[in-house]
Amino acid sequence: MKNKFNQLCVWPGTIVGQDQIEKFNKFMKKEFKIRVKYVEEVVLKTGRNDLLFYIHDDDVMKFAVPRFEYGIRWWEDVYFNNQQKEYPKEFIKRYPKTW
Repeated sequence: MKNKFNQLCVWPGTIVGQDQIEKFNKFMKKEFKIRVKYVEEVVLKTGRNDLLFYIHDDDVMKFAVPRFEYGIRWWEDVYFNNQQKEYPKEFIKRYPKTW
């Protein structure tokens, strides 16, 4: 079966924690009516914590505009705007550009 979670999202300055993943998934379902998969959190060179998660392919369009209110970005936007330099090199290797 094909993976249905392909759009990687970045939520800057957000901490969920391993023990709150299910709560995060429920929040996203309730708040945005979307399905997500928690990926990981990364500490940038600046010390900021960013949350990464995938969104279900069928939910991308309905999430495209509402995400702005929360500052959530597509990974490609971060990557192509040269902001990937803020992330640890080993992190970038795990999540290369997808376009």
